[in-house]
Amino acid sequence: MSGVNGLQRAVLWALGLLERYRFIKFGIVGASGVVVNLTVLHLGHEYLFNAIEAGYKKPYLSLALAIALATLNNFTWNRLWTWADRVKTLEAGEMQPVSLRLLGMEFGQYVTASAFGSGLQYVLTLLLSGSMDYRVANIIAIIAASVSNFLANDRWTFKRPKE
Repeated sequence: MSGVNGLQRAVLWALGLLERYRFIKFGIVGASGVVVNLTVLHLGHEYLFNAIEAGYKKPYLSLALAIALATLNNFTWNRLWTWADRVKTLEAGEMQPVSLRLLGMEFGQYVTASAFGSGLQYVLTLLLSGSMDYRVANIIAIIAASVSNFLANDRWTFKRPKE
């Protein structure tokens, strides 16, 4: 019985850690974005855009689609989980459950803040894919872009409301 109690304490501790450390949440959301990104990149390059991209051997269109869908995925989960405490505070001031104006503004800021990271990811993936598998190149590029994306979104898109 004490094993179950110890397990419960460990799970509660881990959940508390997640709540306290926003970057860990951001990393988990980012990992889901990597899954979306790599899945779309692979399906796009191997099937959807194969006729177009086969001659180039580089995933131009597939990579652009993969980045766009991963950005939408990450915005959604970061808004609902990573920065949920700040979003609820902003929405309370709007007096509406979900303000489309606020949602649009946040998404615009998120995309703008993430644009540098996305551009860095795009360029690095294309540069590195000349010397390694495009999927490995993309993972390396995603890691390089993640820190700048977190800082930009933490300090601008989902900044702390003024007290």
